Amino acid sequence: MTDSSQTMHSGAETVLARAKASPARRAVGLLSLAGLGLLLIYSALTRSPDPVWQSVLVLVGLGFIAIAEVMRRATASAVELTEEALRDADGRVIVRMDEIARIDQGAFAVKPSNGFLLKTNRRVARGWRLGLWWSLGRRIGVGGMTPANETKLIAEIIRAKLAEREAA
Repeated sequence: MTDSSQTMHSGAETVLARAKASPARRAVGLLSLAGLGLLLIYSALTRSPDPVWQSVLVLVGLGFIAIAEVMRRATASAVELTEEALRDADGRVIVRMDEIARIDQGAFAVKPSNGFLLKTNRRVARGWRLGLWWSLGRRIGVGGMTPANETKLIAEIIRAKLAEREAA
């Protein structure tokens, strides 16, 4: 986490703010998904009367464990804001700053928890990092497992940059 007076340097670009998955939320999410998967598999092997249902429960259980692994890998990363773009800590550009049309943090916005919604000037590539961000069409949701103060800082910086751009 940074405040507006601190910056982080990542390679050649300066990172203005970063939002990383909260360890507590990450642990609860991963344990819930993996635990449900293991519980379904255990139930299938010990209590299922029908072989078809047994197979279905095992497959669904394995699916939950696979989703937990996807979440584990995704939440190991972070969302970073630079002067040029909002990006994944792995370097994938989520959206360039000049493509952002507006930001929405309202109560009725379809956004991740503790996050915000960006609307862009054009369609952006679809993408998804479970617990961190998603993009679909002209909308990008940021947040989920991230602490509210970190995503709020990113949103405030983006809002200020949009105001600067409109004033110019």
